[in-house]
Amino acid sequence: MIVTGGGRGIGACTARLAGTRGYAVCVNYLRDREAAAGVTDSIEQAGGNAIAVQADIGVEADIVRLFETVDKELGRPTALVNNAARLEQQMRLEAMDPARLHRMFATNVVGTMLCAREAVRRMSRRSGGTGGAIVNVSSGAARYGSPGEYVDYAATKGAVETFTVGLAREVADEGIRVNGVRPGFIYTDLHAAGGEPGRVDRVKSLVPMQRGGEPEEVASAILWLLSEEASYVTGTFIDVSGGR
Repeated sequence: MIVTGGGRGIGACTARLAGTRGYAVCVNYLRDREAAAGVTDSIEQAGGNAIAVQADIGVEADIVRLFETVDKELGRPTALVNNAARLEQQMRLEAMDPARLHRMFATNVVGTMLCAREAVRRMSRRSGGTGGAIVNVSSGAARYGSPGEYVDYAATKGAVETFTVGLAREVADEGIRVNGVRPGFIYTDLHAAGGEPGRVDRVKSLVPMQRGGEPEEVASAILWLLSEEASYVTGTFIDVSGGR
């Protein structure tokens, strides 16, 4: 399994849980080598097999290198979790410049699509693969738009959802399932990147369950979608959002 953005938050929890389920795991990270090493160490201490690979998911050459490294060190991937995402400072649209929008879409949309491309090339029965599964991590922002905060981020996640449905139908008869999870307000450090580390506590009253979610709860949904228990599930989403 490859988990992009696997050194923190939802990605780290997914990688650790995958290790307990028998996957050899590649933990991709952008800058924080120490955090990624902490995830791989915990997997190995529990008897699993894991590597950490630096790659910027906003750069095609890095993505290709990431997959080639996994081919050499772990073998062809049969599971991909597209979790890496960029979030920038909260602001309204009129304050955003084109550079920010390009950065956001390069990682969140183009990077997701290119990672899926590399996975399909390896998994598809058309190219000699044995099949596999992809889970794209979306966001409740795709539904609600994040007005006044992150309309650009929300737009990227809407694009990811459309892509998920289209790719699922494109490769359904090639042994590949493609699904998504739609996390709500989850306690991760992604909110700090937007300038409000305590955002979940501020908005949790909007959630019917009256609490924020934990990254482990999202990871469990991801692992189910990747498992044989979801063998007849493709092109769909699981909301992990406390009922919102």
